[in-house]
Amino acid sequence: MAWIAWKMLTGNLAKYLGMVLGIAFAALLIAQQSSIFWGLMMLTYSQIRDIQGANIWVMDPNMQYVDDIKPMSENELLRVRGVHGVEWAVRLYKGLSRARFPETGRYQQVILIGLDDDNFVGAPQEIVLGRLEDLNQNDAVFIDERGYQQLWPGEPFRIHRELEMNDRRAVIVGICKASRTFMTFPIVYTSYSQATMFVPNERKTLSFVLAQSEPGLDPQEVCRRIHEQTGLKAETREQFSRTTFMYYFTRTGIPMNFGITVLLGLVVGTAIAGQTFYLFTVENIRQFGTLKALGLSNRRIVGMILLQATSVGLIGYGIGVGCAAIFGWLIKDHSRLAFNMPWWVLIATGAAVLMMVLVSSLLSIRRVLVLEPAVVFQA
Repeated sequence: MAWIAWKMLTGNLAKYLGMVLGIAFAALLIAQQSSIFWGLMMLTYSQIRDIQGANIWVMDPNMQYVDDIKPMSENELLRVRGVHGVEWAVRLYKGLSRARFPETGRYQQVILIGLDDDNFVGAPQEIVLGRLEDLNQNDAVFIDERGYQQLWPGEPFRIHRELEMNDRRAVIVGICKASRTFMTFPIVYTSYSQATMFVPNERKTLSFVLAQSEPGLDPQEVCRRIHEQTGLKAETREQFSRTTFMYYFTRTGIPMNFGITVLLGLVVGTAIAGQTFYLFTVENIRQFGTLKALGLSNRRIVGMILLQATSVGLIGYGIGVGCAAIFGWLIKDHSRLAFNMPWWVLIATGAAVLMMVLVSSLLSIRRVLVLEPAVVFQA
C-alpha cells in the first residue's frame, strides 16, 4: 500500500511539486525568521557573555538591563568586598562616548568599557593585534575589529592611530575580537581610570561591580547575601543575561514583528498545501474508490493519505530548513543581519510543518471516508 500511495502522490508531478514547494516555502520562512529573531535577541546580552572572569554582576537596584546604566558610588565596591562569600570584586565602567577622528574631523558614537586597572577583569578574550599589557600606557585603548573596519573600511589593521574622546587623546594600541552588540557601535576598551576621563565628569562613575564567589559556594546564594547586606542588585552572569533578554522580549515590538511573519508563513504554507492536497485527492477519488471496492478498510486508506502528507512534509521541511541554513551560512561574514539557528528552531519548524500537513490532510481524509465505492462504476 505504501508503494501505491507514493505512485499516486507523484503521478501528477506539477501538483506534487506544488505541495512540496508550498511546505518548503513555509519552512524556509519560519526557520529563517526564527533564526534572525534569535540572533537579534542574542545581541542584547552579547557583552555580558564577552565580559568573563567573574560570575556575579552587582549593579544599582533599579537597573533593568545591561544598557540601562545607573552609576553608583565608588564606596559600593568596598561594601561588596565586605560581603561574606565574595572572594574578590573589581570595578567596571560601561557607557557611551563620542569619539572624534582628527584625520577626517568626523564623530562616531562608541561603547566605552573601562576595565579594572590592576587586573583587567573582563578584558577581550581574543586579541588580534597588540598586547593587553599595553593598556597600562597613558591614553591607551583597544578597539574591536568590527568597529575598526566600520571606522576605516577597506584599510588594513594598524595600531597607534589616534582619536579624541571628551577632548582627550586616545591612542589605539590593540585590536581585539568582540561579539556584535545590539547598538552596533564600535567597542573601545581601556582602563577604568582612563575611561572616567574619556567621558564628562560625574559625581558617580561606577557602572558595575564584577565579583567572584568563593569556591564551593553557590553564586546565587552569594548574590542573595550581597543584596541583603548592601541593598544592591546582584545577579549571576546567566541571570543577568536572562534579565536583559526578557527586557527586550517584553518591552519591545521585536517578538511581535517576527511572530507575525512566522504566523504568515504558517498560514500561507497551510493554505497552499491544503488546497493542493485536496485537489490531488479529488483527482484520485476513483483510485481510492477502487481500493475501497476491493475491500481496503478506511483505516488503511487514512494511513495512505497520512503517509502521502508526511512524505510531502518531510521533503518540504528538508528543503526549507536546508535553504534557511544555506542563507545563514552565506551571510555570516558579509552581512550585518543577525542570524543564529539553534536546535530549537529546527524542532519548532518541524512541529509547524507537522501541523500544516495534518491540517492539510484533514479535508482529504473526510472526503475519502464518506466516499462510496460505487463511484468507480459511475460514468
